[in-house]
Amino acid sequence: MSKYIVSSSPHLRDHVSTRRIMQDVCIAMLPACIVGVLLYGYRAAVILALAVAAAVLSEKFYCKAAHVKDTTGDFSAVVTGMLLAMNLPSTVPYWMPVVGSVIAILLCKMIFGGIGKNFINPALAARAILALSWANVMNTFAEPAFGNLAGVDAVASVTPVSGVASGSFTLTQLMLGNIPGTIGETCKIALLVGAAYLLYRQVISWHIPVAFIGSFAACYLIATGFDVHATLYQVLSGGLILGAFFMATDYSSSPATAKGKIIFGLGCGLLLFWFRYGKKTPAEWCSFAILLMNVASPLIERVTGAKSFGEVKK
Repeated sequence: MSKYIVSSSPHLRDHVSTRRIMQDVCIAMLPACIVGVLLYGYRAAVILALAVAAAVLSEKFYCKAAHVKDTTGDFSAVVTGMLLAMNLPSTVPYWMPVVGSVIAILLCKMIFGGIGKNFINPALAARAILALSWANVMNTFAEPAFGNLAGVDAVASVTPVSGVASGSFTLTQLMLGNIPGTIGETCKIALLVGAAYLLYRQVISWHIPVAFIGSFAACYLIATGFDVHATLYQVLSGGLILGAFFMATDYSSSPATAKGKIIFGLGCGLLLFWFRYGKKTPAEWCSFAILLMNVASPLIERVTGAKSFGEVKK
C-alpha cells in the first residue's frame, strides 16, 4: 500500500533564501553606488556608509527592544540603507541619512512586523518624508566632478527634469551620469547593468519595469507629438530607471502575480506622466508615483490573485 505524506503548503520549495536575494540586490546596486562616489566625491561614500549603518543598527535595536529574533542578518536593512542613500544628494548634511534610515526601518518597516509585512517601500517613504520636511536641502545638488574624490562644492543646480525645456543636458550626459542629481540615480548605464544582473538572477521579473517605463514613454510620446528626443530625455531623467528596477519591484509592496505586476507598473507610469508633464518644478515625482501604487497593491493583488480551487463566483 502506498504511503502519502500530508503537509501544509507551500508544497513547492526553493533553496533561494531572503538573505541571498537581498545580497543580490546589494550587488546590483554597487555599480551605481561606485559611480556616485566617483562623480560626487567622498561625501557620497560617507552618506552611503551612514545610511546603511543607521538602518542596520535601528533594526537591531528594535529587535532587541521588542524581544524578537534579530533579522539584521537577512541584509534587508542593508538594502534599505543603500536605496535611501542612492536617493539623496551628496550635499545633504550627515545627520540626514541617519534620520532617514531610522524613519525607514522603525516607522515604515518594523512597526508593521518587519520584512514582508510593510505595505510601502521603506526607503522611498523615508525619502518622501525627508523631501517634504527639508525641501531646500533635498533639492540642492552638486555638479559632478568625475574622479575628484575630495568632493565638490554644493550648488543649487538645475536637475535634468527641470532642465528639459532649455536642453541643459545631452542624452550622452544622462546615460553617463555627468549631471547634477542624487547619488545613485544619475548614471543610467550603471543602473542598467545592475538591472540586468537582477533579471539574470531572477530576483525580479520584467513585468513591472517594462510596464512602468513603457507606459510613461508611450504617454509622453503621444503628448509631445511623437517627439522621440524629448521622450528619451524624460525617460533618462530623474529617478525613473532607479525606481522602475530597484524600488517598484519590492516584493512586499508590489503584487505577486504577473497580471498584477503589469497593472502596478502601468499605474506607476501613468501617475508619473501625470505628475511630470507640464510641470516646471524640480521635484522628483517618481517616488510619489510608486508610493501611491504601493497603497493600491493589496487591491490589485485581490483582483488579479488566483481563485481558490472550487470557489464559485458570487
